[in-house]
Amino acid sequence: MKKYAIIASLLFIAALMGSSCKKEKPIDEDGLLITTRAECYVSNFELLGADFQTVRSKAPVIDTVACTIKQEVFFGTDLKNLWPQFTLVTDAKLDPKITGKVDFSDLANPKTYTVISGNRQVRKTYTVIITVQK
Repeated sequence: MKKYAIIASLLFIAALMGSSCKKEKPIDEDGLLITTRAECYVSNFELLGADFQTVRSKAPVIDTVACTIKQEVFFGTDLKNLWPQFTLVTDAKLDPKITGKVDFSDLANPKTYTVISGNRQVRKTYTVIITVQK
């Protein structure tokens, strides 16, 4: 019986040593995995009203070279209570994070959001330009 306890202890120690030698995957300050991907762009944009229904009157125009997103919204939209939703390339993240409603009512000063690549080396700042349907 003592022989089995010693063998079990040795196996347990070997397992601990093996797991402690594994290279940890890099994690950023948000707890997200840092990868080798350098792509950095917005592929889609949605804008929801206070009732979580779209307020877009047409599809967004996303220019990945000029880093702009042009979006027309329905006439009468409450621009102070909108929820922007970005679809990003794999492993990228958005700064600032969207944690609630966003006020887009100052049309002369568009909001900006930075897309950060999966390897955290490439940053592109997108300007969201909102216009109201006539």
